[in-house]
Amino acid sequence: MKGFESNVQYIKYLVNKEVAQRFFHGTLDKSINSYREIAEAIIPGPKAMFRCCIYKERHIIEERVRLVLEPSKDNRVINVLSSACDECPIDRFVVTEACRGCLGHKCQEVCPRNAITIVNHRSYINQALCIECGRCKQACPFNAISEVKRPCIRSCAVGAVQINEEKKAFIDHEKCISCGACVYQCPFGAIVDKPFVLNVLDLIQHSWNNTNYHVYAIVAPAIASQFPSVKLGQVFTAIKELGFYDVIEAAIGGDMVAVAEAKEFEETIDEKGWKTTSCCPAFVDYVRRTYPQFMDHVSTTVSPMIALARAIREKDKKAKVVFIGPCIAKKVEIKQDDLLGAVDYVITFEELMATFDAKGFDLKEFEERNAGEPSYFGRIFGRTGGVAESVVKVAAMEGIEKEIKPIHCNGIDECIKNMKLASFGKLNANLLEGMACKNGCTGGSASLTHDQKGIELLNRYGKEATTESPFEGMNGYDLSVVNMEREFHLKEN
Repeated sequence: MKGFESNVQYIKYLVNKEVAQRFFHGTLDKSINSYREIAEAIIPGPKAMFRCCIYKERHIIEERVRLVLEPSKDNRVINVLSSACDECPIDRFVVTEACRGCLGHKCQEVCPRNAITIVNHRSYINQALCIECGRCKQACPFNAISEVKRPCIRSCAVGAVQINEEKKAFIDHEKCISCGACVYQCPFGAIVDKPFVLNVLDLIQHSWNNTNYHVYAIVAPAIASQFPSVKLGQVFTAIKELGFYDVIEAAIGGDMVAVAEAKEFEETIDEKGWKTTSCCPAFVDYVRRTYPQFMDHVSTTVSPMIALARAIREKDKKAKVVFIGPCIAKKVEIKQDDLLGAVDYVITFEELMATFDAKGFDLKEFEERNAGEPSYFGRIFGRTGGVAESVVKVAAMEGIEKEIKPIHCNGIDECIKNMKLASFGKLNANLLEGMACKNGCTGGSASLTHDQKGIELLNRYGKEATTESPFEGMNGYDLSVVNMEREFHLKEN
């Protein structure tokens, strides 16, 4: 399991690798027998590797294979594999020794399921009846009721992960912002994101060596934190060798967005009072679902991924585009009504590594290749603070006199806090940079590694840029012919 943070990540890798390997060998089919063969290849037995028995393990692997091979029924990319959920036998709310047996019995009065009884003058929670609503804990004047949250629930700051009557997790898609925190944090790998590895390989194959159409790979700047044992130029070459027509850094799109957002800020800040960035789709979705009244404060500039994809399509009418990054929410972003047609598919760094290994690549053997010349500021879009710093840089270069007072939200918890301050008119800034993942994209839920060193590696890569000017970083693209705007819809399916 060398190189993986957990067995959960390792299993995802094994499934994607096995499917991709069979695709490359021409032996992949979508029959039930194929699902079983892949499961048996990954879990050969006779001893179980991760669960109670090989049969449960194989069943879960089959479900994961189905997730890869079968098309999505809707635009939702995060779901729960019921068979993999451990039902975490945790009593979430328990009465502690601090209970004084008070006369008020407020805990009992507020319980909607009559799960609380009084035994020997003290409260007792019948766990068979408890629905974990938490009203008893809120009502207790002595704070005598303790709470232990399941990892999946604890990971979800917006309350989208919930537990049904069978004690299994499910996703409330009316609340889910597709940040992927639950996918990353679930210790049993029961919460999963839809992989699009097979779709991308099909897209490349049917391009007939890029003669039918041209398949471009846009790579997020956070890639600088993912393959530390090789040079980034070697990673770009490996991506190209998968069959892509060209490989381009998404940081060039970052330069485009910095220019567009600085101009938008200048034109709208007097009217709006404060603005937010719009690069992180999970943050934008949070605002849309929780504070729809403030959507007019969110920048209408598209994300770097969409900006660069649209620019590529303007230059090459035969272009198809695949985005490669650390972000699960990007898989949802490309399907939103006002952004359709820019990017064909999104795959993650986890899925990219599995594809490399399925192809038998040794990255150290590749020559280095260039993927464009974005600026330092375009590259630092991949970490917290980078977007706002880039907008400030462009404003200074353009002589924009409007004062920019940014605040950086490092993770969804800080986004929630600062949006609440904004709702009370107490935001001590006029540009709110929202990043749903801690450390920004370097800490994305589908990253191979999430340690603090990622920011250092990204900053180092940013400093290797040949320019600090976002205007120079987007050389070769005519921004005047690229639609940099989007139209938000208050409700997305």
